[in-house]
Amino acid sequence: MKAYSYFCSTRIEMGKGKAKELPSLLKAMEIGSSVLLVSDPGVIRAGLVAPIQSALQEAGFRVTLFDGLSQNPRDTECLAGAAAFRDAAADAVVAIGGGSAMDTGKTIALCGPNGGTPADYADGRLSYTNIAPIICVPTTAGTGSEVTRSAVITESTTHRKMTLKHANLRPTLAVLDPVLTYSVPQAVTAATGVDALVHAIEGYTCKVTNPISQALGARAMETIVRALPAAYANGQDEEARHAMLEGSLMAGLCFGSADVAAVHCLAEALGGLYDTPHGIANSVFLPYVLKFNAAENKPMHARLARFMGFAVDADSDDQAIDKLIGGIAALTESLNIPKLRDLPGIKVEDFPRIVELSMKNGSTPSNVRTVTAEDYLAILEEAYGA
Repeated sequence: MKAYSYFCSTRIEMGKGKAKELPSLLKAMEIGSSVLLVSDPGVIRAGLVAPIQSALQEAGFRVTLFDGLSQNPRDTECLAGAAAFRDAAADAVVAIGGGSAMDTGKTIALCGPNGGTPADYADGRLSYTNIAPIICVPTTAGTGSEVTRSAVITESTTHRKMTLKHANLRPTLAVLDPVLTYSVPQAVTAATGVDALVHAIEGYTCKVTNPISQALGARAMETIVRALPAAYANGQDEEARHAMLEGSLMAGLCFGSADVAAVHCLAEALGGLYDTPHGIANSVFLPYVLKFNAAENKPMHARLARFMGFAVDADSDDQAIDKLIGGIAALTESLNIPKLRDLPGIKVEDFPRIVELSMKNGSTPSNVRTVTAEDYLAILEEAYGA
C-alpha cells in the first residue's frame, strides 16, 4: 500500500458572476488595502481587467496595475513585477488571466516581499517564506494554476523553464467566473483546453500520483473531452464554458498534488527555446507520449480511453489504447492545432537541445514509463514526421 499526502489550502469560489464578488471577498479576508493587479496586455485589451480594477478601487483598495509579461513569463518580467510590488507597498497580488499571469503573480508575491531571483527559489538557495497573499482569477480554462503549488518561469539567459514549487505558493483564493472566458479566441480555447486535458492525464498516470489526484483526474478527463469541442465551436455556450473551467480546475487539483510528466517536459523545452504557447506545445506531443507510455502500461491507458469515452468496457486493452491514441489525435486535429513541423522556428538541428532541456526537467522522473534521452529523441522525430 502506497503512502501519500494531498493538500490544498486555496479557497475556491466557482460560478457565473463570481468576479463581481471579488472586493467583498478580499475585504472579508482582511488582506490589506493595497493590491498589485497582474495581467497581460491581451486580457486588458479584451476588457476583462478594467471592471475588476474599478470595483476594487470603489471598494477602497489602492490598485496598481502591472502588465509587463509575455505568454511564457520570464524571470526578468517577474523581477520588474517584484519591484512594482515594493514600490506600491502592496499587501497582496491579484492575478487576472491565464497561466502566464497567474504564474507571474505567484512569483511576484514571492520575490516582492523577499527579494532574490526566481532561480534562487527554483534551485533551492532561498526558502519559500513570507509570501504575500495570492488571489487568482483565471480567464482561460487551461492551466489550473489558480489551485497549484507551482509557477513555471523561463530563465532568460539559458532558456531553461524553471519550476518554482512549494505548498506556500498555492493561492489564498481562486475566483472562477466562466463569464470571463466567453471572449477567449478559438485558438486559445483549443490550446488551453488540451493543456488542461494533459494535466489530468499526467496527474493521473505519473509515478507520484495518488487516489485523490486520480479521482479528480478521471472526472476532469471526462468533462474536458465532452465540453471542449462545444466551447471551441461556440464561445458563448455557457454550459460548455462552465464545464471547461470546472474541468481545468479539477485537472489543476489533480496534478497539483502529484506531478506532470514527459509531455510537459518536451512542451516546456519548446516554450523556452521558441516561445511556443504552452498548450500548443503540449498538444503536439500528447499522442506520441501516450503511445510510448501505453506500451508498458496497457491497463492504465485503457482506463484513460474509457474515461474519455473513446472506448467502451467491451473493448480489449489493446483496442482501447488504439482508440485512445486515435481519439486524441482526432480531437487535436478537429481543434485545428498545428503539427510540430508547422510551428514557428522549429529546427531539426535543435532536437538535441530540446532533448537536453527535457532530460533536465524535474518532472522527467515522474513519467509513468522511464524515459531516456534516446526515447525523447524518438518521440520528437515521430511527432515531427507525422
